[in-house]
Amino acid sequence: MTIAEWCVFGAVMLYLLTIAPFKALNFRRFDNSKPRDPAFFEDPLRARALGAHINGIETFPFFAVAVLLAEFRAAPQNLINELAVLFLIVRIAYVFTYLGNRPTLRSILWNIGFAINIAIFFMPLLRRFLPI
Repeated sequence: MTIAEWCVFGAVMLYLLTIAPFKALNFRRFDNSKPRDPAFFEDPLRARALGAHINGIETFPFFAVAVLLAEFRAAPQNLINELAVLFLIVRIAYVFTYLGNRPTLRSILWNIGFAINIAIFFMPLLRRFLPI
């Protein structure tokens, strides 16, 4: 497996680990028979964790498709790997800014992550201009 493919797995783990600790640490208040109970997410930190979790689910498909497309179309693997690692770092920072209630920085990081995805996605189209 390539580093970029491990980053795809890392992106899945990140969005799962964004919400799991809040459910585990509050297991007495969390009712697994009603996992989407709005009452559990009334706490502001838990609400932000849920928002970061949902956003991770929303961003994952494009990231996974971009990585796989770039690899299948023989874009430079080292560049795919570097951008995938950078995306994962940006997403980790995004989660922390979401949890820390820093909306402006969070939006900047989201846009950086989206730009990285665009770069990975269009890498096959631009591969003749990229270093090998």
